[in-house]
Amino acid sequence: MIKATVSSISHQFSNLSTVSQWNYILREAVNQFKYQKAIVLYSQMLQKGMQPNRLTFPIIAKACGKVGSIRYSEIVHGCVVKSEFSADVYVQTAMMDAYVKCGCVTVARQVFDKMPERDIASWNALLLGLAQLGVGDQVLLLFKQMRVEGIRPDSVTVIGVSQSVKGREGVRVLKAVHCFGIRIGVDIDVSVSNTWVSSYAKVRDLDSAEKVFHGINPVFVTVVSWNSMIAGYAYFHKYLKAVSFYKSMLYDGFKPDSSTILNLLSSINQHEALFHGGLIHCHGIKTGCDSDVTILNTLISMYSKCDNVNAARRIFDNMMNKTCVSWTAMIGGYAEKGDLDEALTLFDSMEATGVKPDLVTILNLISGCGETGALEIGKWVEKYAVLNGFSNNLMVSNALIDMYAKCGSLKEACEIFHNMRERTVVSWTSMISGCALNGEFKQSLTHFHRMLELRIKPNHITFLAVLQACNHGGLIEKGQEIFNLMTKVYEINPELDHYSSMADLLARGGKINEAFDLIKTMPVEPDVGVWASLLSACKVHKNVEIGELAAHQLFEMDPQAAAPYVEMANIYASVGRWDGVMDVRRLMKTSRVKKFPGESVVQVNGKSFKFTVEDRCHPKGEVIYEVLDGLALQLKDESDLSNLEDCVYHEQCVPRHHNALYPTQSA
Repeated sequence: MIKATVSSISHQFSNLSTVSQWNYILREAVNQFKYQKAIVLYSQMLQKGMQPNRLTFPIIAKACGKVGSIRYSEIVHGCVVKSEFSADVYVQTAMMDAYVKCGCVTVARQVFDKMPERDIASWNALLLGLAQLGVGDQVLLLFKQMRVEGIRPDSVTVIGVSQSVKGREGVRVLKAVHCFGIRIGVDIDVSVSNTWVSSYAKVRDLDSAEKVFHGINPVFVTVVSWNSMIAGYAYFHKYLKAVSFYKSMLYDGFKPDSSTILNLLSSINQHEALFHGGLIHCHGIKTGCDSDVTILNTLISMYSKCDNVNAARRIFDNMMNKTCVSWTAMIGGYAEKGDLDEALTLFDSMEATGVKPDLVTILNLISGCGETGALEIGKWVEKYAVLNGFSNNLMVSNALIDMYAKCGSLKEACEIFHNMRERTVVSWTSMISGCALNGEFKQSLTHFHRMLELRIKPNHITFLAVLQACNHGGLIEKGQEIFNLMTKVYEINPELDHYSSMADLLARGGKINEAFDLIKTMPVEPDVGVWASLLSACKVHKNVEIGELAAHQLFEMDPQAAAPYVEMANIYASVGRWDGVMDVRRLMKTSRVKKFPGESVVQVNGKSFKFTVEDRCHPKGEVIYEVLDGLALQLKDESDLSNLEDCVYHEQCVPRHHNALYPTQSA
C-alpha cells in the first residue's frame, strides 16, 4: 500500500534537496492530519538518500503515534538507534510518546528507563500517555518516582495526574492532587482548572466541580471552562442544570462550539427532557453545528433515548455520509426500544452497504436481546460475534452473560463465565445479578464470597446486585450484613438504588415500619420506585396507614400513572374499606387517569408479535385463542387431577382422629 502511495505522490516532491525542506513538508502533512502521507514522505526521503536530523524524528514519530502503528514506530525507532541522535532527550521523548499512543506501554517504559537523561517533558509524555490509557495506579507510581528524583512538576504533570483519577474512591486522591497544584502555584492556569472541573465531575463530586469553576478568574474563563462544567452535568444527566448553565454562558457573551452542543445533547436521556432536546437541536442548527456528523450521531442517540425513534430515523435517513457510529446509534435506538425486527433489518442493510459492524454494534444487539428476552436471536448474535472475531472480547463475554441470564438461560451464562480467560468485577457482577434474577439466591451469594476470596474489589453495582439477590430471596439479615459491609468496610456511599433495595427488602419481609423509617431518614430524595415498592408491600401485608402515605407521595410525583391508584384501591378492598375504593376511583376520574391494558411480546421465527389484553385483532387470532382455550382446559384438568391425588394421598398417609366423622372399625 505504501509503495503505491509513494509512486502516486513522488513526482510532487522530486525537487527537494535539503533535510530542512523535507522537514517542512513532513510537518505540514502532520499539521493537516495527513499522518499516512507523512509516513509515505518519510519513506521517500530515505529512498532519496536523505539522513533525518534531530527535528525529523519527532515529526515522524508523532505521525506513527497518530495512526497507531506499532510496526511503523519500530521502523522509525530502528533508524533513531542507528543515528547519532539515539541518546537525544528530545528524540527519545518523541519515540516514547509514539509507543504510548500505540498502546505499547511496556516498550514506552523501556525507552524511558534507558534514557541517559530525562527532562520534565519526558516525564510528562509518559505520565499523560498512561493517564489516557486509564492506568491510574501506574500514573501515581510514576508521579511518586518523579518526586523522589527531584523533578519539579508543572501544570502538564498536574493535568495528567488529575485525568488519571477515576471512580468514587478517587475523590480523596483528586483533592490531594488539587491541594498539591495550589501549593506549587499551577491553579492559576485555566487549563488545570478546566481539568479539575472535568475530573471532579467524573468522580461524582459536582459540588467541588462547581466551586472550581466559580473560582476561575472571569478574565481567564474560556468556552472550554463552560464546556467542562456542562459536560459534568451531562455525565449525571442533569439536563435542567446543563441548560441553565448554557443560558448563563450565552448571557456572558460566549459563543458555543460543537463540543457545547454535544455535551448538552448528552444530558438528554429521558422522555421528559425531549422538549429541551428539541430546543438544543434547533440552537445547534442556528450555530451551524447540524452538518457535523458527530452532532448528528448524538442527535440520533438523544431522540432514541427520549422514545422518539421516528425523529431519530428521519435524521439518520437524511444523512449523506453515514459512519459506523451512525448505523450503530440507530440500531441501538431500535434495540433499546425492543424493536429487534427493525434493528436486525438495519443491521443487514449496514452490512450490505459495506460498513463493518464494530464492537458497540454487537453490544447493542446483545443488550436488545436481553431486554426483550429474545433468546434465539441472542444465540445468533453470539455466533456472529464468534465468526467475526469478537468472541474473546471481555465486554462481549460480559454482555452475553447478562443477556443469557435475562433470557432465563442461566446454564449458557455459567458456561461463558467459566470459559472466560480473564474475569473483571463486571464479569462477577453480571454473574451475581444473573443468578439472583433466575432465583438462584444462594449461588449468587456464593459467587460474591468467591469474588472477595480472590481479592476482586466489589463496586457499587456489585453490592446492588447482591442486595437484590437478598431482596428476592427474602434474606433480611444477610441483606443488612451486606449493606453494612458496603458502607463500613468498603466505604462506598449508598445511592438511591441501594436504599431502595434495602427498603424493599424490609417491606417485603413484613417490616413495613422499619422500611418507612429508612425511607424518611435516607440522605437522598426517594423516587417513584422507592414509594411504589413500599406501596406494593403494603398491599401484600394489608397496611392501610403507611400505604396511604406512600400512595399520596406517588399521586403527587406522577398524577397520571394508573398503577398507584389501582394498588391503593386493592389495599382498601383487602380490608373491606369500600368507601376508600370509591374515593380512589373518583380521584382517578377527576385526574383523568387512563389505565392502559397489559401487553405481551412473543418471538416466533425471529419475528416479534404483540398481544394486548382483550385484543383479538391478530390475523390468526381465531386459531391462536382456540389453542389457548384448549391449553387452559388441559391445565384445569391437570390441576383438578393433582388436587384429587393430593386428597387420596392425604387420606392414605395421615392418621385419622377418633371422632364421629371417622368411626373406628370393630375388632
